[in-house]
This record gives sequence, structure tokens and C-alpha cells, in this order.
Amino acid sequence: MITLIAAVAENNALGKDNQLLWHLPDDFKRFKNVTSGHYIIMGRKTFESFPKPLPNRTHIIITRQKKYPSENCIVVDSLQKAIAICPPTEELFIIGGGEIYNQSIEIADKLDITRVHNTFDADTFFPEIDLNKWKLTSAEFHSKDEKHQFDFTFQSYLKK
Repeated sequence: MITLIAAVAENNALGKDNQLLWHLPDDFKRFKNVTSGHYIIMGRKTFESFPKPLPNRTHIIITRQKKYPSENCIVVDSLQKAIAICPPTEELFIIGGGEIYNQSIEIADKLDITRVHNTFDADTFFPEIDLNKWKLTSAEFHSKDEKHQFDFTFQSYLKK
């Protein structure tokens, strides 16, 4: 199963200048719980936005750069190669960025979205979710509070 996992604003914004636009600790906890022990596929810029590789996950980085230096990560030059490396019985998670989401949304089986209820100025966006192709299977709303500046909803979609 291929799952796209992302925190996405109402205007589909993901980030700006290779940075997230919000800080939602409950979203980070959920991301960690959902992806731990699995393969995570990402573009080079997404990988470089982390201070270090995320623990307890197999990182696959997609880049056009030849001989990209990466300790303890798998480096490939295409989404197809990244998917081919993963065991066929394994759920794998595509974690960004925008270009990788655009390449993979048509082949994904599931979308695991944290919908941030605000709009933002951004330079990276998640593709539009076509409700003719995707069915919302769960939604869990969370109000903003002292730790969360914005309301957000955890949403799961399955391909129809």
C-alpha cells in the first residue's frame, strides 16, 4: 500500500523556503506513530529540511544529484525506483515534497492528511484531492489550543 502523508493548509499549502508553515505537536506525534517502522520516500529537499534522519524508519531519497551523500539512507533517481526497493507487502509512506506528491498521487492507495484550517503564503503545494477518485473515510477535528495555533483535522482518504 502506498500512502501519501502530509499536513496541508486549506489552500493546499505545504511550506515555504523548505520550511513548514505551522507547528502542530499532535501532528508530529501522529506522523511518528504512523510512519515508525516503515519505509518513507521523500525528495532531497524534504530530507534536507530534517536536522537528521528520522529514527526507526528506512529513508529513501529521490534526487537527480549523482553521488548524493547520505549516511544510512537509500538514494535513487526516480519515484519508480524508490517504490521498487520497498518490499511489496510493506506499507510505504510518501512524505514530500510537492513535486513528489504530484508524481505519486495517481498511484497512491491512501491519503493521510492533517488539514490545517487556515491559508498561507507558500511556494510548495499539495495536489488537489479529486473527490471523484478519493473517498474520505475518517475525520477527527482538533481545536486550536495553547500548543496548537490553528484548528486542524486528521483526515484519511482511500482511493475509490
